[in-house]
Amino acid sequence: MHAWLCEDPVGVSALQWKELPTPTPGAGQVLIEIKAASLNFPDLLIVQNKYQFKPPLPFVPGAEYAGVIQAVGEGVSHLKVGQHVACLSGTGGFGTHTLAPAALCMPLPDSFPFVDAAAFIMIYATSHHALMDRAQLKAGETVLILGAAGGVGTAAIQIAKQAGARVIAATSSDEKCALCKSIGADDIINYSRDTPPKEFREAIKSLTQGKGPDVIYDPVGGDFAEPALRSIAWRGRYLVVGFASGPIPTLPLNLALLKGASIVGVFWGDFSRREPIAQGAMMQELAQWYAQGKIKPVIDQTMPMSELKAAYAHMGSRNVKGKLVLVN
Repeated sequence: MHAWLCEDPVGVSALQWKELPTPTPGAGQVLIEIKAASLNFPDLLIVQNKYQFKPPLPFVPGAEYAGVIQAVGEGVSHLKVGQHVACLSGTGGFGTHTLAPAALCMPLPDSFPFVDAAAFIMIYATSHHALMDRAQLKAGETVLILGAAGGVGTAAIQIAKQAGARVIAATSSDEKCALCKSIGADDIINYSRDTPPKEFREAIKSLTQGKGPDVIYDPVGGDFAEPALRSIAWRGRYLVVGFASGPIPTLPLNLALLKGASIVGVFWGDFSRREPIAQGAMMQELAQWYAQGKIKPVIDQTMPMSELKAAYAHMGSRNVKGKLVLVN
């Protein structure tokens, strides 16, 4: 097998494509021949030693992938050789093969393409947990989605529309705004890093007739977090999903007091570990929605696995719409 090996987490440039022994699955594990692996923001942080999860060195990055089971370890009875699966295990995806915990594998029907499957779990599970569980989103409410053209943003648009909500998508270019409209956003705000906070607030105010959004979905953080929170509706819920812009914002807590609003943390990874029954029911619903054509990952492009460094560079340019997927 071959894989991109991180021996020194100082950045993407240190990754090396190496031939490694093909491993044998241990108890509770499966060996997967990887067909597709998606690139997520944590995949960038982890090779820079900036992610909260720090795997022992050396490791193969690539949190999320899909492929075909080649071998099963002791005690694995619900999966079999030749079965198609998707997995989000945190590492191991950027290669030709990997060992994965059987408990984390999502069985796939043959009709579920590997590219879609590799881009499915993280964005839809995060967005469903955020909007439906943490925010308790209801039909008729208004959702403001920041970074709406990214992976979790596009998933959030689709899930919010399934819930019967009105969606305001905020993103940073005309092209990204058009994408958000095409997948269901009702209204758009085109902002850039140079947009003044007051102008951003005025746009939100105008689109909500002064009421403000009931739910704010924020995977971006940075400079737009505070003006968004200042715009929230009475009893609104501000979802802290991530900090893709880099800086973690410092929010004045009096804003939550004045609006009777809630600042709600979203940590899907720990939710899935702590509440496996609820996690399983959620993934079953999402798989049904996919089969019914109600949701579908937005794929920016596919690239060969050998071009991982170029894929990282493209993601770093902030021009990705939806998900980048590497294929073998």
